[in-house]
Amino acid sequence: MLVQTKQKFYTLDEYLELEENAEFRNEYRDGEIVQMSGGTINHSRIIGNIYAFLKSALRGKNARPFMSDLRLWIPRYRRGTYPDVMVVQGELVCTEGRKDEIVNPVLIVEVLSKSTKDFDREDKFRFYRSIPEFREYVLVNPSEFLVTQYIKRESNQWLFQEYEGEAATVSFASVGFKISMSEIYAKVVFETQETEVQA
Repeated sequence: MLVQTKQKFYTLDEYLELEENAEFRNEYRDGEIVQMSGGTINHSRIIGNIYAFLKSALRGKNARPFMSDLRLWIPRYRRGTYPDVMVVQGELVCTEGRKDEIVNPVLIVEVLSKSTKDFDREDKFRFYRSIPEFREYVLVNPSEFLVTQYIKRESNQWLFQEYEGEAATVSFASVGFKISMSEIYAKVVFETQETEVQA
């Protein structure tokens, strides 16, 4: 979820200096700083579930998962953002002179929210596609058992796939990892279920 701050343009150096001491994380959008607000319990649980399973599955392999506290820099669009989960294969490549910003994920997972779902599906995906190493984009709906996936083929075309229902299994092709919907949504309580419980 994003809350836009007052309209002022910042240089990249100004943003990086502010971000080092900021209480809250902020995205950088080619001169604009956009404050990221807190997520929901479901949002946090889904991120944690996916990260935990990836960390276990990739142990001992040449790939590492990261959560949303590591910034991704997208040079072509001058964007600094914090994906919910990223996986880097091989050597971690940081922005020159920095240890808190990477440029080479192969897999990005975003858990959608009402305020950012359109941006995540369209503009943000376009920005991510400019990253040469990027091969897979996974969008998780926190309100129902629904996962959308885009996989980059050798032809540079993106294959769309959708998983729906609690019995489905999601296959992360870029890292050779499968996870069931019940594992992704472990301990997640959908709003309709919360309403039923309170009634």
